[in-house]
Amino acid sequence: MQAIVLALVVAVAGCASSIMQSYVGKDITEAAMDYGPPAGVMDLPDGRRAFMWRMTQGAVMPQTTNYSAVQSGNWVTGSATTYGGGVSTWQCTYTLIGQRNPKGSYTVVDFRKPSLSCE
Repeated sequence: MQAIVLALVVAVAGCASSIMQSYVGKDITEAAMDYGPPAGVMDLPDGRRAFMWRMTQGAVMPQTTNYSAVQSGNWVTGSATTYGGGVSTWQCTYTLIGQRNPKGSYTVVDFRKPSLSCE
């Protein structure tokens, strides 16, 4: 469910990086309240912590059919060619970087820009 919500937000806003940038300076719980708990958390060597949300995105490509007809008297003959169609899916990871704050939580100080296909 959280992946669907994140996909809708990304689709509406059009740019995942601008959404992620909006969390910089805020407590990590803001992102968790919007997208649910992160799929992964990793402590970084510099004392910061990475919070990762993963989701699957996809696109449906329509089929196209071209029909070519030839009329000869009362007869019509032709041929149809269908091409394209299918579903493509890919995995996206969205990472916010947090620094420990006095409240015992983490303040978002940075983010990793997602791959181009996830923007």
